[in-house]
Amino acid sequence: MKKKLLLVEDELRIRELVSDYFIQDGWEVREADNGQDALLWFDSLEPDLLILDIMMPKMDGFQVCREIRKKSATPIILLTAKSADDDKIHGFELGADDYVTKPFSPKVLVARAAALMKRVEGAHQPESGVVRFGSAIFNTMAHRLEVEGADVELTPKEYDLLWLLIRNKGHVVSRDTILSRVWGIEFEGDSRVVDSHIKKLRSKLGYESRHIRTVIGTGYRFEDEE
Repeated sequence: MKKKLLLVEDELRIRELVSDYFIQDGWEVREADNGQDALLWFDSLEPDLLILDIMMPKMDGFQVCREIRKKSATPIILLTAKSADDDKIHGFELGADDYVTKPFSPKVLVARAAALMKRVEGAHQPESGVVRFGSAIFNTMAHRLEVEGADVELTPKEYDLLWLLIRNKGHVVSRDTILSRVWGIEFEGDSRVVDSHIKKLRSKLGYESRHIRTVIGTGYRFEDEE
């Protein structure tokens, strides 16, 4: 079955070029040229990936990202002409999974999308199986988290962050290490994005967030005991 992409970009030339490359790569592509239409298409299409321009009419990409994250963990790649760190950090804080600055190569964008989807599907994990802590069940094979019997939907970055902490159980993982392992060595932002994602992850874990301990001035440590 083809993966479905919702491409949201107000510049027709860029939209058609990117769409052609993804179609050639085997994707089913739906296009939108503004944020409001993007939200309408999102609900009906249920895409596997959202590529979202930031500077758009009616509703900008940051607003769309915020609304999507209220209801879905669908992977999101932001496109923008802005390269300032604050804009990147803001996008990540809203729940975006990757960030591509214009001008860009469509081939590189397709490759970034493929890499992101592999992470989402749980490919290339160093370990697999089920991890239990408290009432939580973290299944790396099914890429699934349950807390008190209820499914909890994680964004790709939240999944990678929790899995990194679990793999290093009992050891402090510094913010710099988290940035490098979860966001990539090319990420130029600061540790605010880590703290923001930890906050969101703790909120989703509820009572089981007690297993993620803050080590002041350093980073975070996962403990499976109370």
